[in-house]
Amino acid sequence: MKNISHHIPDALMAAYVSGNLPHAYALVVATHISMCDTCRASHAAHASLGGVLLETGPERAVSTDLRGRVLDMLDAAPREQAPIRRAGIFPGPLMEAMNSTPPRWRPLGAGIRQSILHHENTSSVRLLYIPAGEAVPEHGHGGLELTLVLQGAFEDETGYFGVGDLEVADGDLDHQPVATGDVPCICLVATDEPLSFKRLLPRLLQPVFRI
Repeated sequence: MKNISHHIPDALMAAYVSGNLPHAYALVVATHISMCDTCRASHAAHASLGGVLLETGPERAVSTDLRGRVLDMLDAAPREQAPIRRAGIFPGPLMEAMNSTPPRWRPLGAGIRQSILHHENTSSVRLLYIPAGEAVPEHGHGGLELTLVLQGAFEDETGYFGVGDLEVADGDLDHQPVATGDVPCICLVATDEPLSFKRLLPRLLQPVFRI
């Protein structure tokens, strides 16, 4: 996909390639890679570099049990899986995470809706539906928030984010995203800590909505 302006930072890509990203973040990164030619190339470059490091790094002995299990997996016949294709605005990695079923939207107020895809302790990944012209309540972040636009666009204090763009927000950013354009903005959002809402009502409802 062309015209994507906001990409995956190198540190985040390296963590994804090495398998060190939590599930919520990994889903957002995988979905963005499926949409973005630039980050697909970056992913391939990071994977190649990782392979070089493994080949040139010091050798380490493994247990007989681990060696046997790895060889058994290599000998096993590969399982055939039907390819997961894009469905509407939802790319393949996201459709797979959703088990190819439509989102189950739950109202948050002011026409805004969410569909929680995964929630574990303080970590979560969800779809967020924001009607055109509506704003998410102003908030800060206790941890890292990744927001990937699937439909429409939003603007906040840092700029404009259209389809395929990824916003990376941390504790240094307080913002109030506003859906722009003529269609609702639908985003895939991952967080590892509850948001820090500025107004009382969103804070009171926060445990109910698990955000």
